[in-house]
Amino acid sequence: MQNFNDLPEDVVLEILSLVPSTDLTRSCRRVCSMWKDLTDSPTLWKTKCQRMGYLPKNYERYPSDWKIYYRLSSLKKNLLKNPCALEKFKHWKIEENGGDRWKIEDLPGEHGQNIHDEKVKKYFVTSYGSCMKSQIIDLKKSGYQDKLMDIVQPDIVIKDWFAPRHDCGSMYIVLVRLLSKKRETIQEFCPGPVYMEQWSDAEWKEMTHTFRDYGEGVRYIYFQHGGKDTQFWAGWYGVRVTNSSVTIEPENLLA
Repeated sequence: MQNFNDLPEDVVLEILSLVPSTDLTRSCRRVCSMWKDLTDSPTLWKTKCQRMGYLPKNYERYPSDWKIYYRLSSLKKNLLKNPCALEKFKHWKIEENGGDRWKIEDLPGEHGQNIHDEKVKKYFVTSYGSCMKSQIIDLKKSGYQDKLMDIVQPDIVIKDWFAPRHDCGSMYIVLVRLLSKKRETIQEFCPGPVYMEQWSDAEWKEMTHTFRDYGEGVRYIYFQHGGKDTQFWAGWYGVRVTNSSVTIEPENLLA
């Protein structure tokens, strides 16, 4: 019977590309020096990226590190839980609950518009007093080890959708902080209040920001948003928010 190590290298790489990444890094690379070299090979991780469909169509360049690109692609997901109110207020911390308090409504809502994504069915709506809610993301619990965050410092992308009612003015606020192990602020995104006038088009708008080159030590992400109406009408005439996301992105191969 032929020894596994006597097989052609391209055959071995093809076989290893079928092995789960955790087994490759924790077990296979410890077998022998040959396997270590193979499991560290860019060709292996490129093959795994292709197999999993992680490469965008018409990509213009290769990633600087195929293994890291695979790792970040495999981890990518929305780190905010319950962004579209499908689980009511589960996972959200209500920090301010003014007026008639936070409420959940179905899209498009009275005097409202549908959002661009047909999968989004609900939104959170504020009242005439300040309404703010938040989540804290633990990066290590989400799979992002300290070394990965400190050395690679991948882009952290924030997206949030907000809209006013057509018949009432409102105000929207978002605040995002990158926090250290001791929950101290390393970087902050705080664009200031966005005011929307009465009789607006009620269109959904996207607030977005990308954190880059933020330095070592990021262990948590604090996300907060909310607002209120600006005419102090009883009920739920304030800003509406939904489809929020925080993602950690692999390298951009289209730029």
